[in-house]
Amino acid sequence: MQFELKNKDAQSKARAGVITTDHGTIETPIFMPVGTVGTVKGVHQTELKNEINPDIILGNTYHLYLRPQTKILEQAGGLHKFMNWDRNILTDSGGYQVYSLSQRRKITEEGVKFKSHIDGSYHTFTPENVMEIQRSIGADIIMAFDECTPYPCEYNYAKRSMHMTHRWLKRCVTHLEKTPYKYNYSQTLFPIVQGSTYKDLRKQSAEFIASVEAEGNAIGGLSVGEPAEEMYEMTEIVTAILPEDKPRYLMGVGTPINILENIALGIDMFDCVMPTRNARNGMLFTAHGSINIKNKKWENDFSPIDEMGITFVDTMYSKAYLRHLFASKELLGKQIASIHNLGFYLWLVREARKHILAGDFTEWKNRMVKQMDKRL
Repeated sequence: MQFELKNKDAQSKARAGVITTDHGTIETPIFMPVGTVGTVKGVHQTELKNEINPDIILGNTYHLYLRPQTKILEQAGGLHKFMNWDRNILTDSGGYQVYSLSQRRKITEEGVKFKSHIDGSYHTFTPENVMEIQRSIGADIIMAFDECTPYPCEYNYAKRSMHMTHRWLKRCVTHLEKTPYKYNYSQTLFPIVQGSTYKDLRKQSAEFIASVEAEGNAIGGLSVGEPAEEMYEMTEIVTAILPEDKPRYLMGVGTPINILENIALGIDMFDCVMPTRNARNGMLFTAHGSINIKNKKWENDFSPIDEMGITFVDTMYSKAYLRHLFASKELLGKQIASIHNLGFYLWLVREARKHILAGDFTEWKNRMVKQMDKRL
């Protein structure tokens, strides 16, 4: 994997770059639609590619390991072939799912024993077998195994957890060197900075992660319930330490405003279930604020869903029709809303990139944040 910085914003830490892997180029900043189990919920691959048009999507190690299982993915020739996606894929390590299964798991130095949410069967994730699972899935960018701490988190727990994540990283790196690629392209490992919302721990973790000299780095354990201001504060501490010539990925973030504010702090890559999850509940994001399409006020509004027309659904259907679909519990409503929201997220990061290259990002970002912070 290669990363090239194209421009930096003079008034913030925002940067525009290009990541190149064996599956093509990724222009940053980028938002990665979440394809948890080998599908971006409610969206065909054709729509994903032609309308939403991301350079990279995300898959989930925990979910893919349980279903369809790695042996099926290997028989298919990896996740790219299994789901018919010829662009980049990133897989998370399963650490976040393990965090969210707090009632069903036990963490030790060796790894994590957990109970499947599907059938209650027991499984173990270790730094070593998570590397093997991600080799089998075949993503272009893979994550080191980590523990994602909850919020709020007691200081000593966060400290112990961070050090264990660092020890696990060393085991990931050692094992990955002994584990050959399964398919005819290379994979890149990103380590993950942890440390909860404690400045000294974040600084310590960022320094350790930087010392590993990986080709890219991730920041985990944020967007787990802490106030946005704390997220920004931790991000700022970490981006000041992580190397400038490597891409930086902030995991699981966030709202359109969160994304713009974190781009301004030097983040290059984002993922979040919010555009699709909120879409399925009737919440649409636009450049002028958010819309709850279930509200009665849209009942006889025959204007397009979004006059900006980023994707085909925006001008093909009216707000009144989309509201009717939600009121009738028709699946098409959720699909339309999902395509719209994902299209908007990709538009937003691409506009940010244009403004970073043009040199007026900060002014544009401040205007957009104000505009989007409204309920329509």
